Amino acid sequence: MNMMKMMKQAADMQKNMARVQEDLASQELEHQSGGGAVTVKISGDGNIRSVRIDPKAVDPADAEMLEDLVLTAVQGAQELAKETAAAAMKKVTAGMGLPPGFGF
Repeated sequence: MNMMKMMKQAADMQKNMARVQEDLASQELEHQSGGGAVTVKISGDGNIRSVRIDPKAVDPADAEMLEDLVLTAVQGAQELAKETAAAAMKKVTAGMGLPPGFGF
């Protein structure tokens, strides 16, 4: 592969990655736990936007259960954002001939 073609591909990939990052930031993903008792909304780039707790899930005698539901919902939302970002970045780097495990 000649050097100019490789440099152009790298510049194109950089532009595409910037576009994908903007797209991810504008996406809103959602994850629930406890059958919808806790809902977390997160952007595709991993920023938590909101946490909603169904009032029926609030039991002052069992705060630990609610804490677990919130933690589970947040972790699920973070994993969803991570998978979404990885899939989007994989599309950008497809065809670049990068070695396996390059980190995208």
